[in-house]
Amino acid sequence: MEEQSISKFSRSDEFFPLGIIPLESATELGQKIDMHLMNWYYSENPDKMKTSENSESRLLRAKCPRFSSGDGKGLLLDTVRGYDLYILVDVGNYSCTYNMYGKTVYMSPDDHFADLKRVIGAVSGKAERISVIMPTLYGGRQHKRSMRESLDCAQALQELSNMGVKNVITFDAHDPRVQNACPLMGFDNAMPTYQVLKALFRHVKDLKIDKDHLMVVSPDEGAMSRNMYYSSVLGLDLGMFYKRRDYSVIVNGKNPIVAHEYLGSSVKGKDIFVADDIIASGESMLDLARDLKKEGANRIYMFATYGLFTEGLEKFQKAYEEGLFAGILSTNLTYRSPELLEQPWYMEVDVSKYIAYFILAIHQNRSITNLMDPHKKIKALLDKYPGAAR
Repeated sequence: MEEQSISKFSRSDEFFPLGIIPLESATELGQKIDMHLMNWYYSENPDKMKTSENSESRLLRAKCPRFSSGDGKGLLLDTVRGYDLYILVDVGNYSCTYNMYGKTVYMSPDDHFADLKRVIGAVSGKAERISVIMPTLYGGRQHKRSMRESLDCAQALQELSNMGVKNVITFDAHDPRVQNACPLMGFDNAMPTYQVLKALFRHVKDLKIDKDHLMVVSPDEGAMSRNMYYSSVLGLDLGMFYKRRDYSVIVNGKNPIVAHEYLGSSVKGKDIFVADDIIASGESMLDLARDLKKEGANRIYMFATYGLFTEGLEKFQKAYEEGLFAGILSTNLTYRSPELLEQPWYMEVDVSKYIAYFILAIHQNRSITNLMDPHKKIKALLDKYPGAAR
């Protein structure tokens, strides 16, 4: 999808007015998305360029104040009547706080999801259409039922559908089959593949993209599909690690990994690219890097759509200094701490422009097929990269 005119965002009979409501958890990302939309708008309407305040912004104000007891409510500060609304929420943002009984409380995914429902409730059916952009799916890591346990993500999607939400846009869902819980609601699971390669090529100038110098390795069988896509579009060999877990023990809500077993051709002397959806504690990724180094791998670049780093950055700093990996890429789809942004090994993947394209396409009732499959854009990117095989 090319950077096309969005002059039709102006109030007209053809399209409803567009409004974006970024909740507190997604303020930064919402501002970046709005910047892209407005740049396109002003490129088509230079006469409306403002020299001071940007009154053409598509951002609408909403907040969720709390009572001292912790009870909350959704409050709209701008009209939404007749709008095509896009509500942006980051349920993984652990930096947001509120006061309860005189104490500062950090917001959990449950709190963020509750605030999302509060804002939808405040809209009270006055908007023409509501779409939710939730990069990290609420409850998405619990993707299947193996015993008597809840399925929070499926239940949450049903709640949104019942509240009148027409579309949910997420990125790299842990298991996109959860959309089966709401078959009559739009559900788009986007993969930022092009944005990842663009960031990698921008930061690393001397990669040789051929089978003799670079290889893609999947960290486990669950990540095979995304790594298979990278190996296919780059024309590289694909290897895989098999995680052997101890299913008799549960530690921090999961079965611990007792061994990594590598399957595939030799990695000796090659640069390695590894892609996964989440880096949580990071233990499995660092163990994978150690195993690859034992096999003779050269530089290792790891990517996770969501770099959570739930147990801090010290182990990654130490591993980087030891030469275990050369860099970690992650998106701005969720909160990144200031300490992470300062790390020499961290490479940010900006997905705000990609989301702006999604909003534009859905708002104007256009096909999103080209957005979901960036194969042509990746080919054009490779044609410009000096280390790509010709």
